[in-house]
Amino acid sequence: MTGEGMEPQAAKPKADLRVRVISALVMLLVAGVAFWLGGTVLDLFIAAVSFLTLIELMKLVELATESPVRRILGTIAGVIYVGAAAVSLIVLPPFLVGVVVGIVICTDTGAYFAGRRFGKRKIAPAISPSKTWEGLMGGMAAAGLFASMALGFIVLVASALSPERPGIPWPAMLAGAGIGAILAIAAQAGDFLESWLKRKAGVKDSGTLIPGHGGVFDRVDGLLPVAIIAGLGSLIYAAVMM
Repeated sequence: MTGEGMEPQAAKPKADLRVRVISALVMLLVAGVAFWLGGTVLDLFIAAVSFLTLIELMKLVELATESPVRRILGTIAGVIYVGAAAVSLIVLPPFLVGVVVGIVICTDTGAYFAGRRFGKRKIAPAISPSKTWEGLMGGMAAAGLFASMALGFIVLVASALSPERPGIPWPAMLAGAGIGAILAIAAQAGDFLESWLKRKAGVKDSGTLIPGHGGVFDRVDGLLPVAIIAGLGSLIYAAVMM
């Protein structure tokens, strides 16, 4: 085999990485514009992403099940699951939506680097072979740090409006660290749920809409449970404060 024949194979990983990076930048740009404009534009963006996610989830359910009854029940559960997350994100203030998304991103990033560096013990190799307990700990630490800073910032801004001189809101930051760690577990659970569905369906990705990344569901699997928990937490907080 000549060197010329070898070149396309050697270049393929770089080409794949280039596609992934370009796709990621486009996704960030579209999401960033939606957040910047806010209001109806952001709501429509959330609704569109949720609709595409639901379509892909329903396809996975169809491939993963043979019984019509299970297929119907799975579809209903999917509608409730994705719908609850969409409603939560639409109802939450844009800043909190950003915090929720940030927690999920920090979870994925922390889990990725900690897993690559320290990962040895698999959590559920039959469902997701790449997920390790060390990666989960890294995701929890990163999400906890981000949530701690976010909640501390919120409390600091609120206290700055009061007559008293604001100090460092350590209790709020500690609470944020715990909340972030818990939400990181929820994000990983959402990831495992989609991985389990894909295993049952016999597919690698939930779709092919995003070049180099798979489907929309592949990108938001961890966001769905975190959004639902954040929405429920917001409702409980509003009820207590009334």
